[in-house]
Amino acid sequence: MKNIWVIFRKETLDSIRDTRSWMTGLFSAMFGPIMLGVLLVLLGSSTQDDLNNHLTLPVQGSEHAPGLIQFLTSQDVIIVPAPADFETAVKLGDVDVVLVIPEEFGGEFSSNKSATVQLVLDSSRQSTVIVVLRIQTLLEGYSSYIGKLRLIVRGVSPEVIEAIAIEEIDTATPQSQAMLLISMLPYFIIFVIFTGASPIIIDITAGERERKSLEPLLINPVPHKIFVVGKLLSAFPFSMASLALTLISFGMIFNIVPLEKFLGIQISLNVITLIEIFLLCLPVVFLASAIQMLVASFTRTTKEAGTYLPFIALIPSLPGLLLAFFSVKSNLWLMLIPTFGQQLLINQMMRQEPISILYIVVTVLATILVATIFTWLAILLYERENILFR
Repeated sequence: MKNIWVIFRKETLDSIRDTRSWMTGLFSAMFGPIMLGVLLVLLGSSTQDDLNNHLTLPVQGSEHAPGLIQFLTSQDVIIVPAPADFETAVKLGDVDVVLVIPEEFGGEFSSNKSATVQLVLDSSRQSTVIVVLRIQTLLEGYSSYIGKLRLIVRGVSPEVIEAIAIEEIDTATPQSQAMLLISMLPYFIIFVIFTGASPIIIDITAGERERKSLEPLLINPVPHKIFVVGKLLSAFPFSMASLALTLISFGMIFNIVPLEKFLGIQISLNVITLIEIFLLCLPVVFLASAIQMLVASFTRTTKEAGTYLPFIALIPSLPGLLLAFFSVKSNLWLMLIPTFGQQLLINQMMRQEPISILYIVVTVLATILVATIFTWLAILLYERENILFR
């Protein structure tokens, strides 16, 4: 342990002296939270503007449906004439949506038939989704209103067409509703753990070989495993610092920035949750350092190592992106997958859901086991003489 401490202290001090590298790593740790915070503010501002602003609806053939136009106007919809070539205008994004009322609308409406109107829209434009939904909701409301009036005129209760009354009981908490917006947070956390360790790993492996200082180190009368473990541990403080800075940044953004003003939902991460996430991810720090050290030891130059390690960081982080689009229920066997088990549990922690202690123990032990295997492989690699000539 004394020899490991000597190597650990030496490598850590060398890495601290390289201020440009570790400052870049710390900046990258803050980049993810800042970017996500800016995106949430911009998304929330755009959504609130679409919901609060008066709707402007281009209409072609408004003279054929005066009742519908009057209803839309009463709902604060500003009716304007449609462009001559409205389909091209929609494709180019000049207008969000156009309502087309055909000439036969009046005849069909008067004869109590289903009168057809057309909404011309471009479903590939995400910026128009809210506007289109508001228009569709208004048209459906008008249709339901007229349909009920027709039944009342005929002496039929409108409840006849409502065979089932649906009463929604939403069990979602404000925190779980917010998860729809911050479900990418586990991806950033795992990714920053790997990127926080990579500059140090590159320097103590490929950098040593490039500086011709690896051979003098290995000819010392000390078992090579001491060098491997000491160098491996020297990456831990930087990876842990990146993880802590990322969590602090997320906590500050979600608790200080008034996201409720933009999103309508208050997102909060209390200190206890942040500490729990930090402790849960500590085995991932070990895993990230072990994997990257093994891969970087096969490279000849720091440039080559710099092309491999970002890709290595991306692979274990990607499952976090899947959680943003697919609902995955935590199972015991999923806890056996390193990094993915942590990401599932981080999601539950942010939702403030109860977590099984067994799941935590399994995912921690599985991650430590895999990290130990990679460390052992790195030791075997450094026991071979061709490590100097690779």
